[in-house]
This record gives sequence, C-alpha cells and structure tokens, in this order.
Amino acid sequence: MTYCVGLRLDRGIVFASDTRTNAGVDNVSVFKKMHIWERKGERLLVLLSAGNLSVTQSVVSLLNERLHVAADGSEPSLMTVETMFQAARLVGQTVREALVDQDEAAKENPGLFSASFIFGGQIEGDIHRLFLIYQEGNFIEATKDTPYFQIGEHKYGKPILDRVTVAPMRMGEAAKLVLISFDSTLRSNLSVGLPIDLLIYRKDTLTIGEQRRIEAEDPYFRKLSHAWSEALRDAFARIDEYEALDAGGPPPISLVPSKPSAKEEA
Repeated sequence: MTYCVGLRLDRGIVFASDTRTNAGVDNVSVFKKMHIWERKGERLLVLLSAGNLSVTQSVVSLLNERLHVAADGSEPSLMTVETMFQAARLVGQTVREALVDQDEAAKENPGLFSASFIFGGQIEGDIHRLFLIYQEGNFIEATKDTPYFQIGEHKYGKPILDRVTVAPMRMGEAAKLVLISFDSTLRSNLSVGLPIDLLIYRKDTLTIGEQRRIEAEDPYFRKLSHAWSEALRDAFARIDEYEALDAGGPPPISLVPSKPSAKEEA
C-alpha cells in the first residue's frame, strides 16, 4: 500500500511519500513514488503516485517520453505548458492513456488497476498550486478550505492534518506536521513503511528548497516519533477523567424489574 501527502500553504508546498510496495507479507519492495521535473528559475513540478504500480509507472514513463517527443513544441509536455492547470490536464490525459493500454485487463479486474496522484508545484508566471488527480483523469485543486491532499492509506494520518493545518504555517512547521501524520500511519498500518521521501518547495523560488529521504534510523524522525507519543500521553493525562461512580457512591440503577415482595403480592 502507499501513503502520500501534499500540503499547500501560503509559503509553499510540502510533499511526502512512503516507498513501500508489497504483494503480501513476505514480498515487500521499495519503489520511489515521488517524481520531479525541474528547470531552475522556470518551473518545478512534483508528482506523487499511489495504486497499481504498472499504471503509475506507465504514467511517469509516458510523461517522460513526451519531454523528448515534444521537444520541438509541436505537442505539449510538462516542460512546455504555460500554467499549472495545463500541466494538471496533461497528467490527467496521460493517466487515461495509460489505462487504455490495459483496457481489457482493467475491465475484468477494475479494482486491481486503480491509481491516484497528487500533482503540484509552480511555473513561472503562475502561482504555486496543488491538484488531486483521479484515475479517470479528472482532478480538483487545493484551496484554503482544503489545503492538503492524501492518497493511499490516509485515514490514520488525517486527524492531525485536520486539527493543525493553517495556511500561514512556516515550512518547518508544515514538514513536522506531515511527518507526524506519517508516524501515526506507520504505527497503525504495516503496509506503509519507511523510507519517506520529503520535499519542501518555497513559493516563487522555482527550485527545490529541500529534498531528503528519511530512513528508519533518521535521528530527527526518531526524536519526533518519541516526542509525539509522550505529548499524547501527557495530553491524555491532563484531560479531566470521566466521573464514573466509585465503590462508595450510590448503587447503580438496575434496568431489570425486581421481583415483588410477599406483602406486595398480597
């Protein structure tokens, strides 16, 4: 399985993806799910992928092929489109094309060929933008009301994002938030695993701000995981306890009717 997050803020975008791909508990592999196209000073585009590996790899391969086929500008590519919206449309069209190549198999087993993508970045002259692209090729864009997208095994990492995300966050805060979301997911789902690929993009720079792979022994991630567990325990202890009846209180109310006494029967 997979877990990927894209978080769009006033200051930029944070991208993160795990790298685990498995076909059973005894067949676990590592595949990169973060794909980057960069021309410094002009554009930075990032694609996160989840779902059927043959579909997602086909999409990335087709996008890369178009960079060379469309070098003369006769056809659009990620390096020639002029806006992020046009780039998202191109990715969506490519997703549909990849699925057509596997049409017969997909019709027989549609659940096996599902795929979804988070796509974002910035092109010179446009603002930084983030999109969620479905396997049908259609997409939606992140807004201030919905500033982040998740794909894959997202349910365990969603609560912290819902409670904490605010658009004016600093990028360091946002990276911490995303990694806590990953820590929660890793603890609750064995199909998501380290390493984690993390990329921080600061708006209007048109280049990668920071990119790193977080391994199992990463000092910061280990410290963050421990600190988050301790903070949760401390917060739990500070919340007022439920006022349950103790042994010295009145007897509990019985919902079972009592047997009438002999006097009542008389």
